[in-house]
Amino acid sequence: MRGDAARPSRPGPTASGRDTERRWLTPGVVSVGLASLGSDAGHEMTTSLVPTFLTTILHAGPGALGVIEGVSDALIGISKLAGGPLAAEPRRRGRLASGGYLVTAVATALIAAATAVWQLAVLRALAWMARGVRSPARDALLMSLVDRSAVGRASGVERAGDNLGALVGPLVAAGLVGVLGVRQTLVLAVVPGMLAAVAITAAAREAGSVLSGAETRRRLSLSLGELRAAGLVRVLAPASLFELGNLAATMLILRTTTLLRHDGRSATTATSLAIILYAGHNAAAALAALLGGGWIDRLGPRRVFGVGAAAYVAAYAVFAATEHRVWILALAFAVAGIGIGCAETAESAMVGLSLPDRLRGNGFGLLGLVQSLGDLGATLVAGLLWSTVSPLAAFIYAAGWMLLCLLALRLIPLTHTQEDTCP
Repeated sequence: MRGDAARPSRPGPTASGRDTERRWLTPGVVSVGLASLGSDAGHEMTTSLVPTFLTTILHAGPGALGVIEGVSDALIGISKLAGGPLAAEPRRRGRLASGGYLVTAVATALIAAATAVWQLAVLRALAWMARGVRSPARDALLMSLVDRSAVGRASGVERAGDNLGALVGPLVAAGLVGVLGVRQTLVLAVVPGMLAAVAITAAAREAGSVLSGAETRRRLSLSLGELRAAGLVRVLAPASLFELGNLAATMLILRTTTLLRHDGRSATTATSLAIILYAGHNAAAALAALLGGGWIDRLGPRRVFGVGAAAYVAAYAVFAATEHRVWILALAFAVAGIGIGCAETAESAMVGLSLPDRLRGNGFGLLGLVQSLGDLGATLVAGLLWSTVSPLAAFIYAAGWMLLCLLALRLIPLTHTQEDTCP
């Protein structure tokens, strides 16, 4: 029996009207958002300190940092793909998500005890693999908690939590490191990570009660044929184009730092300003995710995804120029934040709306692989263009993929009706 077939029916958006609208924000949905906030805050605390820890304590160079980060980013994409089939079984999702958050928290905190570069590399890789494996389970679990009419808003809560964590984590690390030191601050990163594990466990319990009658025995499979038949290619095609133009935030920070030095600012002052602008980027992304989720439920994900891609084209136009006024660069960072907040929320909603429950884990796993590989490719190619041609060429390259994404959005249904998805 398929898991979604046994799912208890819930009133549609017009069956009970406002009553349904009041109930979508359940404790389980809030718990998923808190889990993303806590976990992202924890590993962003670590991410912001790893360069200093690696160079000043372990006495390694930027080459080692590049290898560690590159390998970790590749592993997270592969792990997301592997986590998809594991998340297909509803009963396994809770354990998989809880265990993934727990391993991420512990492995991240243990970096503080590393005395050699290889130890840091192993722990970083383990934490990122756990992040990858848990992601499809978390996303499928979230989709099981809400009606189709609230998929966008639920995705927005999760994405907002993630972006707020990216805002809070580095700020907390910056405040603690001057008082406690690098190693001690790294240890404290376990606290928000453990709180995230507790929050996702609470969400899993609510999801378990929703799916209490579901048959859980399933064969592990990527289910590529079923995903293709369900129309996932129509979702992944524009998502792939978007991710190929989605540059790492570090490139935006680097470009901003360079531009801000044109007015005679020191490297330290320019870097500090760029980090503050990046914090504004994450705040804008969190707000855009919340608002975009509501727009998705009213207008469909296609339009919101289009807003995200168009926002990046506008932001890249500013970064490609030689503009160095702070308020203009702050606006560009905020627009890029709106872009990622809208686009990532729309991507999650499109997978959730396009697939039945039994295929959602696999769908989210493939989406995660596309996101990881696309982001890696975007940054590598843009970095080469930056070094060999100019920053202008790098940002024009990225904007070109965003424009292609806008053209490919026609593959996605304007709105998702019940007939648009598998029964």
